[in-house]
Amino acid sequence: MADDPLFERFGREFAKGSVLFREGEAGHEMFVIHQGRVTISKRVGEVEKILSTLGPGEFLGEMSILNNRARSATATCAGDCRLLVIDARTFEAMIRSSSEIAVRLIKKLSDRLAEANEQIENLLLTDAASRVVHYLAVTAERAAPTPAGRKVEMSPRDLAATVGVRPDQADEALLKLLRAKILSVHPDGFVVPDVAKLRHFLEFLQMKAQFGDVA
Repeated sequence: MADDPLFERFGREFAKGSVLFREGEAGHEMFVIHQGRVTISKRVGEVEKILSTLGPGEFLGEMSILNNRARSATATCAGDCRLLVIDARTFEAMIRSSSEIAVRLIKKLSDRLAEANEQIENLLLTDAASRVVHYLAVTAERAAPTPAGRKVEMSPRDLAATVGVRPDQADEALLKLLRAKILSVHPDGFVVPDVAKLRHFLEFLQMKAQFGDVA
C-alpha cells in the first residue's frame, strides 16, 4: 500500500478498539475505510446499540462536516484499520472539483436513508425473533451473491446489539434458523442460502406473534 498516493497523503493506521469519534463531539474530519471494519453505535438509554458495521470503500463522519453539527453516533475500529482522514476544507474542495465524488456522496446518503427506514421497520416488530430474522433478511438482500448464498458478516453478539435484543434471544432465534437449514454459519458470520425462505420464516413469526399458537 506504500505506493498508494491517496494513502500516502491522507492515510493513518488505527489499532482495533480505537475510537474515531464519539457521539456528541464536534466533528472536523471524515474517514474513508481503506482496510478493516468500523462499527457505528449510538447510546440508547443505558445500552450502546450498534447501528451498522462499515467495510472497505465506505466513508463515515461526513455529516458533521456537511451540517456543522455534533457527531450523531460513535465510530470504533472493529479491527486494525487503515483509513483516509480528510478534513473539512479538503472534503469541500473534493466535492467542488469532482462531480463523480458528489454523485457518490448523494447515492450513499440515499442508501443510508433507506437503511434508517429499515431500522424503524425493525423497531416496530414486537418480538425478538422477528427482529433478528428481519435484520438478517434485509442485510442478506443487500449482500453480493456467492455460490453458497449471501453472507452476513457479523457475530451473534453484534447481531443482538444491532437489533436491540438480549444475546440469549438472538441465540434462540439463530438456533431455530440453523435447525431449519435456513441459515448456516461461516467464520465471519452467517450465510443465507435462500433469502426468500428467510422472508417466509419472518412472515410465519409475525403471524405467530399476532395470532399466537393455534391448537
